[in-house]
Amino acid sequence: MTDTSEKVPEKVFAARLYAARARPYLATALYALHVVESRRVPTMAVDRHWRCYVSPAFVAATPVEELAGVWVHEVSHLLRDHHGRGDRVAAERGLTGPGERLRMNIAADLEINDDVYGDGLACPDGAAKPADLGLPEGELMEDYLRMFRLGPYTQDLAWLDCGSGADGLDRVWDLGPDGADGLSEQERDAVRFRVAQGIAGRPGSVPKGWRRWAEEAFHPPQPWRELLGAAIRAAASGPGAGEDYTYGRPARRSAALPGVVLPSLRRRPPRVAVVVDTSGSVSDAELGSALLEVAAIVRAVGGRRDLVSVVSCDAAAGVVQPLCRAEGIALVGGGGTDLRRGFARALRTEPRPDVVVVLTDGQTPWPEARPMCRTVVGLFPRERRASWREDDPGYVPDRPPAWARVVEIDTA
Repeated sequence: MTDTSEKVPEKVFAARLYAARARPYLATALYALHVVESRRVPTMAVDRHWRCYVSPAFVAATPVEELAGVWVHEVSHLLRDHHGRGDRVAAERGLTGPGERLRMNIAADLEINDDVYGDGLACPDGAAKPADLGLPEGELMEDYLRMFRLGPYTQDLAWLDCGSGADGLDRVWDLGPDGADGLSEQERDAVRFRVAQGIAGRPGSVPKGWRRWAEEAFHPPQPWRELLGAAIRAAASGPGAGEDYTYGRPARRSAALPGVVLPSLRRRPPRVAVVVDTSGSVSDAELGSALLEVAAIVRAVGGRRDLVSVVSCDAAAGVVQPLCRAEGIALVGGGGTDLRRGFARALRTEPRPDVVVVLTDGQTPWPEARPMCRTVVGLFPRERRASWREDDPGYVPDRPPAWARVVEIDTA
């Protein structure tokens, strides 16, 4: 059983005070954590709800100076959202099982430990550092995950367990979302913002990893893939999308009209036409990203490949291709750009699409009239400058029209 915090040794709180003095910009986060004693925890660990679990045996055997370093290490996992990032990278890369979560825990530790210690903060014994695995410093968890696999070089790190707050995998000792003393999502965000403010106020004495984190906390990167998926789902589920009438099931209001059978409105899976800009101004990396988005669009419509068709378009529209596999789509083009032809070709598809998704750099004329179906534009970013077209140096391409839902796509 997990014990209450009333039994936690005073040494734990002394170490937290030591950590707050060594890293005053982290004090808000350190004191936001509720401490829970648990004999199931190997050392110290955090859950995704901002509770800190401590092993009494570990605390008794560890000097206060090192415990302070562990405090900073554990709260760093939560501030940097390693549990949320772990869930996302697991879904994107198909990483499953405790072995992959251990790899995430190690990668998250490498991100933290390359610059967190020193300057008044002792490094705990056995802390994993990039140099231990022959890896460069200054990378993020997602990057380190690509650089190593579990094997002989990591066998000494198999004991690592920083909890669900480090890799997103629930542990047996977690009190869960309904347990006492966890922080709400809004409270966690408020703590992160306060810490970022503290870092911004003392830039000369903060490690570069924390400065980078604080900058992103104030100016978070756009979650464009989630936005694109949400925009497609919203368009596909909107009024008039995927709707048709059928006499197979008479409408309920037919009872008010004896002798008259009225059709009912039924819901059918929405059809999506994807127009991919294959002009010369779109890079190979962006075309590769477009294929990834086609696969994401299939997932957004429930995995039904038969509901998705693809049109490649530069100055002319190509053949409409039914989707078998995203990597098998031939993206033909390389000339100028006129996506009006791609729109026209997609809208002539039978059956007609409920949603048109356009993946482009935006350097194109757009249809004057709003299509009869919903439109989502995935826009590869470009500087809006007047020098991209040799035959007309003064031309600035228009932004996508107001009737399209626009999502900026970052291929970096």
